[in-house]
Amino acid sequence: MWKYEKNLQYPINIKKKNVRLAKLIVTQYGGAQGELAAALRYLNQRYTMPDAKGRALLTDIGTEELNHVEMICSIVYQLTKGATPEELKNAGFDPHYAEHGLDLYPTDANGVPFTITYVSSVGDPVANLYEDMAAEQKARAVYENLIDLTDDPDVIGPLLWLRQREIVHFNMFKDLYEEYKNKGYDQK
Repeated sequence: MWKYEKNLQYPINIKKKNVRLAKLIVTQYGGAQGELAAALRYLNQRYTMPDAKGRALLTDIGTEELNHVEMICSIVYQLTKGATPEELKNAGFDPHYAEHGLDLYPTDANGVPFTITYVSSVGDPVANLYEDMAAEQKARAVYENLIDLTDDPDVIGPLLWLRQREIVHFNMFKDLYEEYKNKGYDQK
């Protein structure tokens, strides 16, 4: 079922430590608009899709989102690698360090832990796809905000790539949404 390759969809090779930026980017791991919420949302919603096409699309995008989780974690890890307690404190990342050291833990940029309430599903394929399109647009916007907050090309490159995947996913969901609307799947 799985073919595991020991590489990311886009290479992450950050040369400069930046704990403050890591504190912000972690939101795409454990925040409401982050990759973990998207992966779980799509992998849960797939079961109530009315056909194999919908189930396959949500499975494919959901598993890709798990790779994006790994990419975000790699970025955060590389931005904090070797950080001293003083650097963590100066960047406001010391509460995270107090609880988790330099281990990764899904939170938003404010340190609020991931919650399953970020995962929306209502059992209606058209409503779920509409929510999925909105989720992709929100994630795109967050990536754009994060890009605005750095000038490091080693960080901007992966963030731009992830932003582009949000646009691709939005369009894939939009196509399926329109197909399901035309088939009357929103009429119970």
